Amino acid sequence: MNNPALTSDVDPSSVFSFELDQFQHDAIASLNAGRSVVVCAPTGSGKTLIGEYAIYRALARGKRVFYTTPLKALSNQKLRDFRSEFGFDSVGLLTGDASINRDAPILVMTTEIFRNMLYGTPIGQVGTSLIDVEAVVLDECHYMNDRQRGTVWEESIIYCPESIQLVALSATVDNSDQLTDWLNQVHGPTDLIYSDYRPVPLDFHFGNSKGLFPLLNEEKTQLNHRLVKRKRKRGDKSKQIARQESPDISYVLEHLRQRDMLPAIYFIFSRRGCDRAVAEVGDLWLVDGDEAQRLRPQIDEFLTRNPDAGRAGHVGPLYRGIAAHHAGILPAWKTLVEELFQQGLIKVVFATETLAAGINMPARTTVISTLSKRTDSGHRLLNPSEFLQMAGRAGRRGMDEVGYVVTLQTPFEGSKEAGYLATSHPDPLVSQFSPSYGMVLNLLQTHTLEEAKELIERSFGQYLANLHLQPEYKRIAEFKQHLAQIQTKIADVSAEEVAKYEKLRQRLKVERKLLTTLQEQAAETRKEELSMMLSFAVSGTLLSIKGDNAEFSAPITAVLVGKTPGNETPFLVCLGKNNRWYVTSVNDVIDLYAQIPRIDISPDLLPPSQLLLKPGQSCSGDEITEAIAAQIPEAPDDSFMAPEVVEQLRVVTDVQEQLESSPLYGLGNAASIYKRQARAVELEAEIQELRSQVEQQSQRHWDEFITLIEILQYFDAFDNLVPTELGQMAAAIRGENELWLGLVLNSGNLDGLAPHHFATAVAALVTETSRPDSRVFFELSSEVADALASLRPIRRKVFQLQRRYGVALPVWLEFELITLVEQWALGMDWVEICENTTLDEGDVVRILRRTLDLLSQIPHVPHLPQEIKRNAQRATQLIDRFPVNEVVE
Repeated sequence: MNNPALTSDVDPSSVFSFELDQFQHDAIASLNAGRSVVVCAPTGSGKTLIGEYAIYRALARGKRVFYTTPLKALSNQKLRDFRSEFGFDSVGLLTGDASINRDAPILVMTTEIFRNMLYGTPIGQVGTSLIDVEAVVLDECHYMNDRQRGTVWEESIIYCPESIQLVALSATVDNSDQLTDWLNQVHGPTDLIYSDYRPVPLDFHFGNSKGLFPLLNEEKTQLNHRLVKRKRKRGDKSKQIARQESPDISYVLEHLRQRDMLPAIYFIFSRRGCDRAVAEVGDLWLVDGDEAQRLRPQIDEFLTRNPDAGRAGHVGPLYRGIAAHHAGILPAWKTLVEELFQQGLIKVVFATETLAAGINMPARTTVISTLSKRTDSGHRLLNPSEFLQMAGRAGRRGMDEVGYVVTLQTPFEGSKEAGYLATSHPDPLVSQFSPSYGMVLNLLQTHTLEEAKELIERSFGQYLANLHLQPEYKRIAEFKQHLAQIQTKIADVSAEEVAKYEKLRQRLKVERKLLTTLQEQAAETRKEELSMMLSFAVSGTLLSIKGDNAEFSAPITAVLVGKTPGNETPFLVCLGKNNRWYVTSVNDVIDLYAQIPRIDISPDLLPPSQLLLKPGQSCSGDEITEAIAAQIPEAPDDSFMAPEVVEQLRVVTDVQEQLESSPLYGLGNAASIYKRQARAVELEAEIQELRSQVEQQSQRHWDEFITLIEILQYFDAFDNLVPTELGQMAAAIRGENELWLGLVLNSGNLDGLAPHHFATAVAALVTETSRPDSRVFFELSSEVADALASLRPIRRKVFQLQRRYGVALPVWLEFELITLVEQWALGMDWVEICENTTLDEGDVVRILRRTLDLLSQIPHVPHLPQEIKRNAQRATQLIDRFPVNEVVE
């Protein structure tokens, strides 16, 4: 990290009045050593303090800090928190449609806004927007897992200049070491600060119709034995146990109140379920008199300012400490609920899973009403990270000694599933990196194709792919090594050489067989000759013996002393050169040395009395025989060999020498060589196949990038890989399909619309296709309908090309839901708008805000006529009013 010389580090004790945990000390030490940090710790453990320290340090040094969050709501909350902590004028906010005090030393923004800033400068350089920025805090960094937003986080990390420290704050994930290693590779020196310590420990409970019970054993490692279902005995023919139902909400709340476990966040995975829960228990009073006195004026004041913002059926329960929080509720009402809950005045909030994602609403207890959820691919059990994210909302630091997590019996899940999730480790971070038209255009505006490829290959997705492909890389290396060994042996081997070598090898085989035959024939002839010669042999004749009755490792030279009658031929009594007596048969004599003079043996020499005169017997000699044994010469080297054997041996030796001089000697036969050649071909094919698979997986993101280039080139958004006017327009837009939006704005088909019509047409481009049960009871004006109809040929061409290339980016053109945008732009009041649609208020706000987001971008898109830019500004003014506008005080 190349930080310039800075003033001394800020002492944590000078800004924090309490004792820090060890992981907080470690993170601060790493920051002060000039390193980036990945801080992984449980929800509610104090990770944010690390980001706050970076802010204090930057303020002391006259530097700046960017604080990024995944959601606008979180950015707004951080703005309020930081203004309170660091001073009103020290904090600014950047969103897609608002800029407040943007030159402040502390600038809060969504991660997407930060990424968009980085697009404007060649990667690695510090642009004007980043001057004096010392650190960037990436809050809720585990949002890299988010399918829609994950790419933004990876781009932000890849594009951020190395001179800026990153403070990545994440909930615990299973592969925090991999995330840290990736940051080390793509950004610079980074330390992992990991802690699984919870300042407020969690206590898990399980609720059913019989009450509330501890979920785990005392060691927190297994299911409480009282909740383990007993197996039915064999032979028990009683009816199957009836499916257990969920306990009533009021029953659960009563148990929580009796045990002093309120306030609670009660998670229900549907908006309708949350609203029904409020209706079911809305008559309960969960606040005492003092709390009611504090609640009433705040609610009254809100309703006075915003008379249309009170949610039907929710106002009365709110006075009694009961609320709902989900995406279908007006943002202003949700903000009120959040503020009242943080004051401890709301005792139960029925919320969907989205509340668990970062908003600062800790409670004493979280109730998780069901352990499964409906997804696009069907019903499934919660994964451990989803469960832990919700469970982690329990326990308020400095207020609670313990946080309670209550899971409930349902007809489909029970204590077994709850116990599994409560004892599971968090899931690993996965990459959601996916190139978009905007990414392609923005990168190629400031980088070459080669530079863009290098940036794409730095993604976390690429890093994980490379890790995942390590076994394949290892197999390729092993195959290449094996192939090299084979090729070394068969290098430059021609078919003619193999044929010649095989011919020699086969000839050697034949000549050896002939030699063996001749040797056998010669041995038989010699045997007959020896038998005849032995019949005339007398005492003193020298012999060579080895056979069944004279078992030696090598033949022994011996002198014939005498003969004794045998079965068919006499037995021979011999004295060996080793001074041992042997009794053998004629068949044990392998040579007779008639050419060597006989040894003089005394007629009085007799074998020892203990020597039995039958073949196979032997015994040691004495001093007398030792003198005779000393006279026995060594066997001559030129033992008898038949001439035809000598000649054939010469032929075999000659062929063997020719074979050994061949470069193929040692490779085996031709079949073996051919087999090696075939194996080499197989290995080359296997290596190529593996490489192809690896390339397909490792270059998936780059292949997607190239595909988008080809589509953009078809629509003339590129000229020799340089963005054209259309390409520059699309590059300036942020959306889910920047090419489609750029083509529409460039077409001129929306140019002549009135502002309220223009707002409606823009809404059609950013509104998701409605569900079958969604209704809006307004008619679309003919001006908008005609303008949208004129866009269909462009849309059809984009669809066709994307389908051909396998690209799944949305190409929205909504005709029904957008009619409410037109009426809102014409000035219809909020209540009437909501009465004419089946959509929730929160969904109406979302459509209008998405429309506002694109409208706010249009004045900054290059090459557009001034008329359409002014039209966008007028359309913005028409729809940017309460409760659609985001009021930041």
